[in-house]
Amino acid sequence: MWADAIRQARERLADAGVASPDADARSLAQFVLGRRPVPNDAVVPADLERFEDAVRARAKRVPLQHIEATMYFRYLELESRPGVFVVRPETEMVVDAALAEIRGVDDPLVVDLCTGSGAIAISIATETNARVIAVELSKEAFESAVRNNARYGSLVTLVQGDAREELDHYARGVDLVVTNPPYVAPWHDLSPEVRQDPAMALFGGGEDGLELPIALVERAHQLLRPGGILIMEHGDEQGPALCRVAEERGFVEVSTGQDLTGRDRWLRARKDIR
Repeated sequence: MWADAIRQARERLADAGVASPDADARSLAQFVLGRRPVPNDAVVPADLERFEDAVRARAKRVPLQHIEATMYFRYLELESRPGVFVVRPETEMVVDAALAEIRGVDDPLVVDLCTGSGAIAISIATETNARVIAVELSKEAFESAVRNNARYGSLVTLVQGDAREELDHYARGVDLVVTNPPYVAPWHDLSPEVRQDPAMALFGGGEDGLELPIALVERAHQLLRPGGILIMEHGDEQGPALCRVAEERGFVEVSTGQDLTGRDRWLRARKDIR
């Protein structure tokens, strides 16, 4: 019965150190069957073999999203594949913060720097009337963003290139810059799942991981109109340093937003109107 198969999978995943063994076991069963398993249903041998293969991969700490080739973000179902950053649930709050800044703005122009799979950009484009432009350097991530964008009507204008250099022709005309850039410091302890994300999507450069985030604070200041807003995700220990950098670069009303655990999670800063 599927109840027994899921129980055994849950125990195996727990022994492997998976953080959510029950949820992952059930998700993998649903992935294999294409529907939610009924506990008392008999298990078809071919389905059980696929399920055990999936559980074996998850026990080796292959990300669930890679096994299922899908990641869920807000209202989106996005493709997930090796070589592309797996977007995390805490980033949904960063999108909430971004949406709050453009609520009531007529036809806002939003730029998403380091878009990865396109999760943030596509969320904003599908939930608002904003014009959204997103930049990504990685070829693999850019191609994934193109496919994800097409799934939702290609509402986002995607640009492949360096987020520090692209979009000069939009300088001083952007209402909101949002970004979840690479920000991990080289000494940071990462889970086996996170270590499978591409290094260029994780590590921000420098001893503190802030080399690229600082460059993007500067780039955001160039792109934003006077009074425009920057929302940038960061590590929970990086808030004070980024607030200081933002103030030094000409931002005002600088603050840090907290995630559901109370940890500093994103920078919010307004470009001075002067």
